[in-house]
This record gives sequence, structure tokens and C-alpha cells, in this order.
Amino acid sequence: MKISEAAAASGCHLETIRYYERIGLLSKAARRDNGYRVYTHAEVERLRFITRGRELGFSLEEIQSLLALAEQTDMPCADVDRMARQHLADIQGRIQALQRMAQELARTIEGCAGGARARCAILGDLQAPVDRTAPNTSSAPKGGRRAAAGRPGAGP
Repeated sequence: MKISEAAAASGCHLETIRYYERIGLLSKAARRDNGYRVYTHAEVERLRFITRGRELGFSLEEIQSLLALAEQTDMPCADVDRMARQHLADIQGRIQALQRMAQELARTIEGCAGGARARCAILGDLQAPVDRTAPNTSSAPKGGRRAAAGRPGAGP
């Protein structure tokens, strides 16, 4: 099938298919006499695997590892299970970090009383120094991590 048909069948964009070929995630497609790429059913299945892996948030490197594991049909799936569990833990960690960021942003927004931009609590919070003495397990500031001094609308 042509690249446009492979794209439609796999849910993968044309340029993405070409990119996967360039980086070796997908083998170079055979070519017709006119130079058009020709994809087999197996290559479309591989594209579906890659697309689904990306939808689940796996990196291309992780997908390459999963594809290699999938080709070893006589091996137990412990390695695959371990990768999936680690990926799930990473996703849950990112969700927690995003929830903390959302709470901090909501707290900052609640402090906004409107009025003059020079006294904007949101801009003041963004300009306030970050308290680096408090433990921080993510790169995002958590609630209460910003120093109150000098922040418009901050308490004593």
C-alpha cells in the first residue's frame, strides 16, 4: 500500500512515517518503479504499535525497546511489565506535579483583586523570589514555596 494508505490505516501522519524511517524505528519501505514507497501489512501493524505507544506517552526510545521485546515471542513478559509499571509511575508523578502547579496557580489567582497592574498579585507572585530552603521534589514550585516579602497583597 502507498504511504497515504499506510498513514490512514495506522493513524500516523505522512511526515511522521518518513521520520520513523529516517531514525530507523521503521525499516525503509520498498519502492515502486515510480519511486513511491510501498508498505506491507506488517509495517502498518508496526506503525500502529508505535502510534499507540506514543498515545500512551512512551518515548520513541522506549517504543524501540518494546518493539524489540515484542519480537522475542518466546520470552516472559516481565521486562515489558517492568517498563509499563515504571512508565505508569512516571505518569503518576507528573500528574501529581501538575496538580501541585494547578493548586499553586489557583491560589495565586485567588489573591488577585483586580485593579492596577502595578499591584497585580499574579505578577507579584511570579516576580517573588523562590524559597530554595524548602524541600522540592519537582522542578515546579509548590504551594507556599514563594517568599511572601515584597509580594503585593501578601500578609505580614
